[in-house]
Amino acid sequence: MSRVTHFEIPADDPERAIRFYSDVFGWKFQKWDGPMEYWLVETGTGKAGIDGGMMRRQNPDASVVNTIEVDSLDAAIRAVEQKGGKIAIPQMPIPGVDYLANFQDPEGNLFGMMQPDPSAR
Repeated sequence: MSRVTHFEIPADDPERAIRFYSDVFGWKFQKWDGPMEYWLVETGTGKAGIDGGMMRRQNPDASVVNTIEVDSLDAAIRAVEQKGGKIAIPQMPIPGVDYLANFQDPEGNLFGMMQPDPSAR
């Protein structure tokens, strides 16, 4: 069974968002030194939950995206398309981390899927 393993928050003002989530929930943010402006979000330890990320909002309609880990992104893409979903952002590598793509379900909800692969380039 595939599970949600990551969330992503788009922010118009990342510093303001960091202050908000840090002050309200005690979350910790660390700037990622990858090829894009991105922050890793640690939401805590010792309890059920997931960590996530935050990036500068690229699109005015962007909302929080939950990402589901899968064993094979290619197989998952085929399943999404066969069951009425659509590709929103085509598969791309996140160097040294995974392969990622975003989709819309038949109801129009956005979600992501990722296949871990440290050799992604």
